[in-house]
Amino acid sequence: MTKNSARAFYLLIAFVVVVLDHWTKHMAARRIPLYRHIQIIPGFFSLTHTENTGAAFSLFADSTGPWKTGLLIAFSLAALVVVSILLWKNHPAHVATGVGLSLIMGGALGNLWDRVVRGRVVDFLLFYVKRYQWPVFNLADSAIVVGAGLLVLEILFHKSRGHGESQTN
Repeated sequence: MTKNSARAFYLLIAFVVVVLDHWTKHMAARRIPLYRHIQIIPGFFSLTHTENTGAAFSLFADSTGPWKTGLLIAFSLAALVVVSILLWKNHPAHVATGVGLSLIMGGALGNLWDRVVRGRVVDFLLFYVKRYQWPVFNLADSAIVVGAGLLVLEILFHKSRGHGESQTN
């Protein structure tokens, strides 16, 4: 795979994540009343429409500071710049890194879109066991976590490349 075809492939992944994230959030917000639950797997999984004005896992959601949304948007933009640079410099042979970065990019763009347009992010996936539950999240959050996981796996299990391969691009 050439550098340009790899870049196009990774941008396509990010684009698909953004489109699917936007569509699923729209469907959840349209079909599930705010704070209502639709049980899918009893005792384990529900669709739940919530709106998060904070960061991941509702961090800063209770803050009333006027700076909150602007700061979260600025942080997202900075992260997107870093991810874009890393993706641009990524060697085509490092597929897991490229896919991981593109998932992070797509997820960050999906949540940024909501934050800029609505001032909050729609969350709707709720996993729980009895009284213990994971914070409600969305497809963009999932893409970011899976992308970060791929990067960690690439770091942990990266096999040394041959001496002839350039590490800088």
